[in-house]
Amino acid sequence: MNAPSAQQQDTQPWWRYGHLWMVIGGPAIVVVASFVTLYLAIRTPDPINPTYNEAPANQAANLTPAMQARNNAATGGVAPAKAPSPPPAED
Repeated sequence: MNAPSAQQQDTQPWWRYGHLWMVIGGPAIVVVASFVTLYLAIRTPDPINPTYNEAPANQAANLTPAMQARNNAATGGVAPAKAPSPPPAED
């Protein structure tokens, strides 16, 4: 009968256990990936769009149908049609 006794201990070094590398490896990969992301963010910043704040000349005309639809949806009705303006009087 060669049963292992309770006194016998495993004498392997800590780096020989596979589950330990899973516990250490996951966070280590995340730390390395964060530094790679930081490097890429610093090396290649996003370009600035020079036309971001410039409004196109016909922006008001482009937004007119959208503004009417938004206003109609908010009030629950259709806006009345505008009457044509009378021609200027001739003297």
